[in-house]
Amino acid sequence: MKTKLKLTTTLLLALFASPLAFAEKDHDHDHEKHEEHEEHEEHGKKGPNGGHVVESKAGFTLEVTVDKDRKARIIFLDKEMKPVALEAQSITGIAGERSAPTKLAFAKGADKDANVLISDAALPAGAHVPMVLTIKTTPDGKAVTERFEIHLH
Repeated sequence: MKTKLKLTTTLLLALFASPLAFAEKDHDHDHEKHEEHEEHEEHGKKGPNGGHVVESKAGFTLEVTVDKDRKARIIFLDKEMKPVALEAQSITGIAGERSAPTKLAFAKGADKDANVLISDAALPAGAHVPMVLTIKTTPDGKAVTERFEIHLH
């Protein structure tokens, strides 16, 4: 009787333990794939200046970079990812957490930054900063809102 009980217990343990052993191996593999996918999606496409690229459904593309003073810099890009001359484009935004947002106004830079919109305030502290930009490509055009997270590492 003890032998039969021991055999049954051993079989049950083997039955329940083997799928777990295989699942752990598969789980690690799937986890690595998931991390790669998250990293790719998280950081998105890099622009010509190494910044975050926003491809709007409204038909324009822009690149957001951050300078050493943590001010956001925005450049509009064409289909070949080359800078587009600023004309009447305007942007306002909010950066950071909802509990302590930082309002941003953007102004056209001077000289070598003539085609760059630069924020008036520094981005809040942190390596991952949520941003919401309201963009108008023409003064009388419809405002477009773009939401994303910029990664500063």
